[in-house]
Parts: sequence; C-alpha cells; structure tokens
Amino acid sequence: MSGNPYLNGNFAPVTHEHTLTEMAVTGSIPEHLDGRYVRNGPNPLGEVDPATYHWFMGDGMVHGLRLRDGRAEWYRNRWVRSPGVAARLGESLPRNRKHRAGLNALGANTNVIGHAGRTLALIEGGAANYELTDELDTVGPCDFDGTLTGGYTAHPKRDPGTGELHAVSYSFGRGNTVQYSVIGVDGRCRRSVDVEVTGSPMMHDFSLTENHVVFYDLPVTFDVRAVSRATVPPLLRRPAQLVLSAIIGKVRVPDPIAAMAAGRGGANTGFPYRWDPRYPARVGVMPREGGNADVRWFEVEPCYVFHPMNAYDDGANVVLDVVRHPKMFDTDRRGPDEGPPVLDRWTVDLTGGTVREERLDDRAQEFPRVDERLLGRRHRYGYAPAVGRGLEQGSTLLKHDLRVGRTTVREFERGTEIGEFVFEPRTPESAEDNGVLMGLLHDKAESRSDLLILDAADLETVAAVHLPTRVPNGFHGNWLPTGG
Repeated sequence: MSGNPYLNGNFAPVTHEHTLTEMAVTGSIPEHLDGRYVRNGPNPLGEVDPATYHWFMGDGMVHGLRLRDGRAEWYRNRWVRSPGVAARLGESLPRNRKHRAGLNALGANTNVIGHAGRTLALIEGGAANYELTDELDTVGPCDFDGTLTGGYTAHPKRDPGTGELHAVSYSFGRGNTVQYSVIGVDGRCRRSVDVEVTGSPMMHDFSLTENHVVFYDLPVTFDVRAVSRATVPPLLRRPAQLVLSAIIGKVRVPDPIAAMAAGRGGANTGFPYRWDPRYPARVGVMPREGGNADVRWFEVEPCYVFHPMNAYDDGANVVLDVVRHPKMFDTDRRGPDEGPPVLDRWTVDLTGGTVREERLDDRAQEFPRVDERLLGRRHRYGYAPAVGRGLEQGSTLLKHDLRVGRTTVREFERGTEIGEFVFEPRTPESAEDNGVLMGLLHDKAESRSDLLILDAADLETVAAVHLPTRVPNGFHGNWLPTGG
C-alpha cells in the first residue's frame, strides 16, 4: 500500500480498458433515458512516485455507459490518448490533429461534455482538451476548429436559453489575465475577452448568470519553485526561478519558456499551484457583453472555491451559491485537504459594493450540481455528496431545498462510496424536481461499481446498473442524451 491516499482504496488507478455489454440491472431504467452517462478522472498509466503524485495530475480516463430502451447496452473505459499515454501504450497518434509537446502532454482528466456533436474530455490550466468518439476513443486535441487556442477550462457552462458554451480559462502562460470565451452552437468561438487579475491564479471554475460573468480571483497561485524543481536541471533552477518569477503573473510567458516549464509535466512532477496568503481574495462581476474595463471587483474572506453550485441575478444583487474551502494546497500538496468544504451563499451588492457571506450548510460536501436548465437562473434544489478528508468519498447524498432551508439526506449501505450526481429531467418541460439523478457508487467489499439512478424527488433508487469492475474515484460526469 502506498502512503499517498490518492493511490489507495478506490483512488487507486485501474490497469485495463474494458468493453462490456448488456450490464445486469436491478430495478427499471426509465424509458426516457436514451444516451450516455460519462465520467472523467485521473488514472495514471505506469509507475508513479507516491511522494510527489498529486491527484490532479494523473492521466485522464473516461468511463461511459450507454442506456437505451430500458437497457444498459455497454460500459467502456478509455485513457485519453495524450502523447505520453499513446507512447506508453505503444500507439501512434492520429496524423490529422496537432499534438504539441508541453502543455498538451497531460491527458484531459477533469470533465467530459457533449457540444456541437462532439464529445469533449476537458482539463484546465492551458493544457489541451480532447475530442472523443461516441465510444470514447480519442480523435485528437480540440481547438474548436482553430478558433480558440491556448487551452480551455474544465468547467464551461451551457446557457440554457441559447445553447452556447461560456467559459473562463486560465494558464500561467497568460500573464495576469484570464480569458472569457463563448463557443457557439456550431462549435466555434464567437467571442473572447482577456480579463486582468491580480497575478496567476488557479481559476478552476466561474459563475454565469443571465446578465453577468463572475470571476473567482482567489489565493491559489502558480508556484514557480515547483515547476523549476520538476523541469529544470539543478544547476539551472535558481536562474530559471528568477526568470519565471519576473514574468509569470505579470506578462504573457513566451511559448518556448512555457514549453520548458510544462513540457515534462505529468504525474511525477508535483502540482504547480499552491496557497499564497499574500494574494488578495476577491470576485469580479462583468456584464456578459462587457470587457475588462467593465469588471467590478469585490473583496471576500480568504478561501478557495473549486465549484459554485449556481448563480443568479436578484435585482441589484448577484447571488452565488458556492462550496467554500478555508484554504487550499497549503500544508497538503497531494490533493485538496485543508479543512472541510461547506456550502455558502455570497450575495454581491452591486449598488453598495459589498459581499454578504452566509453559511447554508456546514456539512463537508463537494461536487455540487443543479438542474442545468436553471443554470444562471434562480434555483430551488441543489445536490452534493458528503465528503471526508481529502475529498474521500462517503455514502451520503445531500439534497438542498434552498427555498425552505431544508436538506434531505440519503444514506447508502455501509461500505459504499458515492461521487457526483447529475440531474436529468423526465421531459424537457418537467418541473425542477421531476426527474432522476445519476451517479456512481463503489462497493468496497466487492471492489466493483454501480451506476445508480435515483428519483430526484425522494432520492430513492429507481435502478442500479451493475458493473463487474470498479470505477475509481474521479471528478466530473454528465448525461449526454442521444441527439442532444
């Protein structure tokens, strides 16, 4: 057993790709579910050093189940073929796609979505996102037909009214800017805006309302020392640190230097972002059609936010429901383990210039989701699994009724672990709570996983698709309806 918690238990990687058909099912899969449940996460291929391995740095592996006509037709898991993964598997890369060294080296391991007829495996920080086939095989890097370069984000948000993807992307190579972009329903970027921030933050996610874009400029920033230790020979580390310190977070890093800093990145290099107590904590609010000069900044208490639950406009206020960590990557450099993450509401008063911070639920939780039809609109319900130290997955699912201030709790069987659950309505016109939740459950004793389908109203199990293998703890999943 490794001393690194992110290499043990159900964090441990699996070693094989599977193609399994006609999964056993308990209960009845609703007939309206026609599509694929897909989930992404880190799964390092080959040996890693437990002393330096960070959970966020593992090679990407996408898992998927195809549901149709009340049946579970197949389960597949596939590594995302980054150049490094393809080389270790002894495979050649597709010649019709550009595979660059450096920032393309890390396989997309964080999220997987569908847009404009494509399945996209996503990652952040300037690395490449990858297009997959419907069967989860890698097509190659995706730059939206050449309209958006320099990397993307793990957390784009689809406007439910227009179908466009909005995103905020960061990279240490961008200097003191992040990029807001809009990808049209045709899969091409129609708008991008550079927004100035304090330095070089890790901006994992953002919020979108009907009228505003919200930026989280928080004190987890690029760590020059970590990169120089991992990528530069010992005699050159001090000069390299001085060069990188002089430019990162101030000006755009020239491509050769960025490639040097990231070219050997991977599971054994450590994570290049850490807590910076000198960095100010603030949120920025920009009108959707605005630019850098239109962003208004508001101070908040120092903390870190990986995932907002949702956001919406309320008169002269912008309401942000977020999972708040007290700090991040300060004492633990292997994963997110710096105190319990709790559900807070931040109300940004655009008239008074202040932010009111209040606690909605003090139970440790992460990976919050809402009905995506209400993204950027006022929502009543939110769903999140309870978590332990280091985001260790537990057996409790929380359903928050934010209108009445009540939380429904579903406790699963002892010896099981659950991850993120995604909501799918019964019909496109169904009410907010009329549909199902889908997510993975791991049985520790049996060392295998199920896809659970729950009634969103009462959290009772509608169906369970039984896999003869396990799906390791990962990050984000989505339901991709056929033709959607």
